[in-house]
Amino acid sequence: MTETHRPRVKYVIGPDGSPLTIADLPPPTTKRWVIRRKAEVVAAVRGGLLSLEEACSRYTLTVDEFLSWQMSIDQHGLAGLRTTRLQQYRV
Repeated sequence: MTETHRPRVKYVIGPDGSPLTIADLPPPTTKRWVIRRKAEVVAAVRGGLLSLEEACSRYTLTVDEFLSWQMSIDQHGLAGLRTTRLQQYRV
């Protein structure tokens, strides 16, 4: 079975409207995930700069954690990323 690969893009439009390249992404050692950093990683995956697998591996995220960021942006915009894990469990 052959797998088709999308061509890698050089940049995507970041959450603030500016171009976002691999060099602009948070460093792989990021431990403190502020709204801007989460939004940049989601934009990179959505735009094809990184695959979901690459993002999860690079930042040691679970797929569920990444998908929760994406869902929060879809439902509440960037403000939705303020929600912590503890707050998600309380809902």
